[in-house]
Amino acid sequence: MEEKTLIENIISLNRVAKVVTGGRRFKISAWVAIGDGEGRVGIGHGKAAETPDAIAKALKRAKKSMISVPVINGTIPHPVVGKVGASKILLKPAGPGTGLIACHTVRAILEAAGYKNVLTKALGSTTPCNLAQATMAALSKLKDPRLVAKRRGLPISRVIRKFMIS
Repeated sequence: MEEKTLIENIISLNRVAKVVTGGRRFKISAWVAIGDGEGRVGIGHGKAAETPDAIAKALKRAKKSMISVPVINGTIPHPVVGKVGASKILLKPAGPGTGLIACHTVRAILEAAGYKNVLTKALGSTTPCNLAQATMAALSKLKDPRLVAKRRGLPISRVIRKFMIS
């Protein structure tokens, strides 16, 4: 079986400190997004004393958390909202040529998944870790329009918008 190259995007890198007797101990905290660019995406978090170790841990966890999401002509099939903690993200489908209208955190995840045209709006807290988890929650709510059309007994052109048909 051929191993596909995965798209790896760093969402955030932070130096965190633990105060102990005699001083502070520093670690690096990393959030990463990983995807194949064809509809599989995941996020992961890792902490270690050195930056490469933290990123490697985060990538390992991101590979384990990968989910499949529908990509219809480079966009999402329908509007969706994801919420984690005080972070809320609204994702809307966009026509060809629009591009990814998103902040750094959301863009890293959507690019890894293979989306080319999506409109987004972050509501509430924009903390990278909560916003990344809210984006994954929103993406996991997406439904494949082919399955919805089949279940309803309708042609797919009645379920999705015209610009999604290519």
